[in-house]
Amino acid sequence: MPHDEKPPLPSLPRVLCRIGDIADRKSLSCYLVGGYVRDTLMNKECKDIDVMVIGDPVGFAREVEKGLDGRHFVVFERFRTARMEIDDPEAGTMLLEIVGARKESYNPGSRKPITQIGSIEDDLSRRDFTINALAVSLNEADRGAIVDLFGGLQDLRAGILRTPLEPERTFSDDPLRMMRAARFASQIAFRIDGPALKAMETMAHRLPIVSRERISQEFLKIMRSDKPSVGLLLLFKTGLLKEIMPELTDMAGVEQVDGLGHKDALLHTFQVVDTVAGKSDKLWLRVAALLHDIAKPQTKRFSKSSGWTFHGHDAVGTKVAARVFRAMRWPLEPLPYVRKMIRLHHRPIPLSKREITDSAVRRLMFEAGEDIEDLMTLCKADVTSKNPRKVARIMNNFNIVEQKIAEVAEKDLLAKWRPPIDGCDIMQTLGLQEGRVVGVIKKKMEAAVIEGKIPYEREAAIEYVRTVYREMQAAGKAG
Repeated sequence: MPHDEKPPLPSLPRVLCRIGDIADRKSLSCYLVGGYVRDTLMNKECKDIDVMVIGDPVGFAREVEKGLDGRHFVVFERFRTARMEIDDPEAGTMLLEIVGARKESYNPGSRKPITQIGSIEDDLSRRDFTINALAVSLNEADRGAIVDLFGGLQDLRAGILRTPLEPERTFSDDPLRMMRAARFASQIAFRIDGPALKAMETMAHRLPIVSRERISQEFLKIMRSDKPSVGLLLLFKTGLLKEIMPELTDMAGVEQVDGLGHKDALLHTFQVVDTVAGKSDKLWLRVAALLHDIAKPQTKRFSKSSGWTFHGHDAVGTKVAARVFRAMRWPLEPLPYVRKMIRLHHRPIPLSKREITDSAVRRLMFEAGEDIEDLMTLCKADVTSKNPRKVARIMNNFNIVEQKIAEVAEKDLLAKWRPPIDGCDIMQTLGLQEGRVVGVIKKKMEAAVIEGKIPYEREAAIEYVRTVYREMQAAGKAG
C-alpha cells in the first residue's frame, strides 16, 4: 500500500492504538478516515471516529467491541458498517464507526449507492472532498502515517475545497455533496475551487433526488455555523437555494419604478441572519431571522405617493413560514416560536418613535412572553442601513424600549410578563366550564392589566373577573 511521505498525525489517543493492535492480531490493514483526520490536523476536537479496514468490518468490529468494552453496538449489514461507543482515559467517550473499504456506483435517478468491496484507493476516491480523503494508518508498523492520494494536505493548508475526482462525477453520484461544500465553506471558512463551484452551478438540478430530510440536515448545519451567509450565498449563486427554498430566492433583486428602488430583501436577510448568529446560538431564532421578510415578494406594492410598501408582510409571513417548515420536514415544535418572531418583528419599531406608555410596553411583553429578549435581538439585527447616523438613532431608540421593558417588568414584579391568573383560575372562581365565556373574560382581564385599569395582583384580577361576569350576566351575554 503506497503511503505519501507525510508527517505522522500527532498524539493518537490510546484507544485508537489499541484498535490498531487488534487489527494487527487479525492481520488486517486499518486506517482512520474522514472528519476525525481533518479536524485533528486543524487542531479541532472531534469525538466521532471513522475507522476503515481492508477486509471484514463487521467481524473486526465485534473484536473491537469485546476488546474495548464497546457499548450500544449496532450493525448495518447492508453497508458493511458497525457502530459503538468507546471510552478513552484521555479523550473521554467517543462514537466509533467501523467500515470496510468499498467502491460505489450509482443509478442516475438515485443517490443510493451500489457498493462493492474495494481498496483504500477506491474508498478514498469516493469521498466528497480531498480534505476528507485523508487516511491515517493505525497498524503498528506505520502507525500515524498519513495516506494522501489526492493532495488533501495541500488543500487543507490552502483552505480549499476540491473533489478527489472530477467534480461533475462526485456531485452527480451524490448531489448532497454540493450542499456539504456550502456547509464546509460556512463552518471552516474554506474556499470552493473553481471547477467544483462551476459544477455546483450546472448540476444544481440534481439535488431533488436527495431526500428532504438529508437536505434539511445540511441546511440547518449551515444555519448553525458562525457566519451562515457564506453558505447561504453559495446556495443562492449556484442555484441550489432555488431547489431547496424558492420562497427565499423570490426575495432577490431590486425592482425600479420611477427611479425608486427598494432594498434587496434577500441580501438584507442574509445580513440579518449573520447579525443574529453573532448574538445568539439559538437555531430557531436564526431561522426566524431567515424567514422574517419571507412574504415581502407577495406583499410588495408601489404607489407614487408613498413609494414601495410591504404592508402585511409580517402576518402573511407567518403562513409562508408554516409552508416552509412542512416542505423542509423541519420539526413543528419550534414553528409557533418562529411565527411569533415573524409576526412581532415590527412591533417594537413604533414604540421607539414616540413616548412609550406602560400599557404599550405591557402589551408587547404579553404577546412576546418569555421570548421578548429574542424578539429585541431580531429587531436590532433587522437594522441594516448603511447610514451610520440613522443606525445610531434607531439603536438608541431600541435601547429606550428595552429600558422601558425592564422598568415595567420591575414595577409589575415579574421578569417575563404574563397575566396574574389563567383560565383555570377563572373557571374555578366562577364555577364555569371551559368555553367561549371564559375566553372573553380572560381577554378582558388581560387588557385591564395591560392598560393599567387594575394592578398586577392576583386578588385584583379575581375581583375584576367576578365583576365582568356579573355584568355579562346582567346583559344576557353569559350564556
